[in-house]
Amino acid sequence: MIPGRTERDATSWSKGKLRELLVGITVENEAGHCEVSELKQVEGEASCSSRKGKLIFFYEWNIKLGWKGNVNVSKKKGDGDILKDLMKTAGTAKVREALGDYLKALKTEFTTGMILPTKALSTQELTVKRKPSENTLQAHALSPVALGVRIPTVALHMTELFDTTVEQLYGIFTVKDLVQKFSKAPAVLEAEKGGKFQMFDGNITGEYIELLKNSKIIMKWRCRNWPEEHYATVALNFVPTLGQTELQLDCKGVPVCKEENMKFCWQKQHFEEIKGLLQLPTLNG
Repeated sequence: MIPGRTERDATSWSKGKLRELLVGITVENEAGHCEVSELKQVEGEASCSSRKGKLIFFYEWNIKLGWKGNVNVSKKKGDGDILKDLMKTAGTAKVREALGDYLKALKTEFTTGMILPTKALSTQELTVKRKPSENTLQAHALSPVALGVRIPTVALHMTELFDTTVEQLYGIFTVKDLVQKFSKAPAVLEAEKGGKFQMFDGNITGEYIELLKNSKIIMKWRCRNWPEEHYATVALNFVPTLGQTELQLDCKGVPVCKEENMKFCWQKQHFEEIKGLLQLPTLNG
């Protein structure tokens, strides 16, 4: 942990709070009535860290809501679409309002330790099944609401000199055997545009966006403990410099609370390990 900084994981608390705020939301008009009946999916992460006397909140969630509805008209074609439109308009507005309440609670309830008891959450999982009458159509649908909550991110720029050629250094990042040697862990690489990769036994995953041989690599890049589907963009530039190679690292989209971890990852687990690999006679032979 960084000196002078504390961090609290709000993920578990947030899942309970989101369920409390979202399940039971109702919207209606003259055509029908809809109710959010359950959280089909709640994936993501939230935390609060104290840094230099300031509180920094980190959150990103991907949520799918299950909802049920009754149409207040006789059965006819298109009644299901009426309910879908109602959820897309009024329903979405209420969901966003509830998310605003969640953020307020994260910044007040959670930080002061007023965490809701977990046993109270079980009642929120119950759903009420209505029996349709003769002139009522009951609709069931899964309504995905992707919450791309904006999270605070930082950009990193690092440079490092290596006693090797650009060809060899480029290969260390794109040849499976060499990646496994410096990372000392299993790796999967598809070194081509759109190809996937896994390094450090799956702790780092991503996708190659662009590869200019012996010159540049651009990747979508994430750590396993980052929020679901959140990627940074990593660009590696290989610059020949007086018999050496300068590696220029530019990284955008790193979650603020993971900044130090990211620096450590590249400095200690990449740069220093690659320099150790370059000293091996088998590599140069």
